[in-house]
Amino acid sequence: MADRYQNFNDLALEQKVDMDYRIKSEDRGTTVVILAPHGGSIEPETSEIAIAIAGADLSFYTFEALRTGAHGDFHITSHRFDEPVAIDLVGRAVTSVAIHGRKDDGSDTVWLGGRDTDLRDAIGASLNVASFEAELNITLPGIHETNICNRTRTGKGVQLELPRSLRRKLANDDALLKSFCTAIRTAIPPFISDKLTPLNKG
Repeated sequence: MADRYQNFNDLALEQKVDMDYRIKSEDRGTTVVILAPHGGSIEPETSEIAIAIAGADLSFYTFEALRTGAHGDFHITSHRFDEPVAIDLVGRAVTSVAIHGRKDDGSDTVWLGGRDTDLRDAIGASLNVASFEAELNITLPGIHETNICNRTRTGKGVQLELPRSLRRKLANDDALLKSFCTAIRTAIPPFISDKLTPLNKG
């Protein structure tokens, strides 16, 4: 189904914040931002995964649909996603990692995309080491200049597309989620000026 809204302003004119949708964000002053622009009922589990990756020290942003409905009712495609809080937070970062959901295709493979090819490849390698499948993808490459993940100071970021099957597994297995988040966080430090702290044990 096609997107109902072409930009955030159109959505905000008809939908009510904290009733139909909500925005969660925390600016922790880091040069990387973890985000999920299609959270809640749009692409389930993506916001929870993004927040888990951010942990207690990385800046994050999520946009979440709060009511059920057609996917396109709240989905604003990434290169048109212009919600002001996201634009401001991502725009002050050096890079970003955006968590998205894709349809199942019989595998748990994470599709890698975005204009930050160095960080993209590092995340892919780190996920592989942690026994997660990850590969470059041309179907949803995330390379549009105005894609929200690329609206950083450097004009580049990373887009990760997770199938629903993997998202469900991560949501239901704390140890697996921690392993996934740690793999991504392990790849980030060489590309930013921040010092990341390990995820809490438990």
